[in-house]
Amino acid sequence: MTELVMANRILAREDVIDDFGHISVRNPLNPDTYFLSRSRSPAVVTRADIMEFTLDGEPIGSDTRRPYAERHIHGAIYKDRPDVNAVTHHHARSVLPFTMVDVSLRPMFHMASVIGKDIKTWDSQDEFGDTNMLVDSMAMGHSLSRTLGDNRVALLRGHGCICAAADVRSVIMVSIALRDNAALIQETRQLGDVTYLTDGEIDMAGRMLLSEMPLARAWDYWVGRAGFHGL
Repeated sequence: MTELVMANRILAREDVIDDFGHISVRNPLNPDTYFLSRSRSPAVVTRADIMEFTLDGEPIGSDTRRPYAERHIHGAIYKDRPDVNAVTHHHARSVLPFTMVDVSLRPMFHMASVIGKDIKTWDSQDEFGDTNMLVDSMAMGHSLSRTLGDNRVALLRGHGCICAAADVRSVIMVSIALRDNAALIQETRQLGDVTYLTDGEIDMAGRMLLSEMPLARAWDYWVGRAGFHGL
């Protein structure tokens, strides 16, 4: 639970998750449940805020606190992707324009290789028409999960994105890299055409960056910036 709390604070500190984003982790002792904070700003999440849910989004036990309406994003992905153990949903502002235009968010620098080479956009209009733009049902969660497929990132039209990975540290790296890649593409396009990484570069650099040593080094950096160094 401590790592999940720290992950909430880290993503808030790094301007990835705002007051309405969230991060979850699959229960390592029971893959049919996951942990997610009650509905509150990630910047102030504590251990006491963490709730446990079934993959259908039902709270475990008699916990009556208000959960995130979009918890179904997490449960649907965990149901559909046994390889995924951590999920973020966020609205990083540099990413949002790419949900509305036909401009590739493919990695353009090596640190962004972790986001993968195939990034699709989910449009809730296709199956659900006009909505409140929240993914607040399992049907919508599974629809979004189908767009994600076997990838690490999917965009939500006019809303934000989801990131999925094997563990908390990896999903943080993916989420931060997505934010940075989006910002750099926008800056680069003011100078000229973007040269994206090749498939091979994305695969090889992504595997390297998501290995033990780079993740440990990055985690130390994020922990320090979030004010947890030395704890």
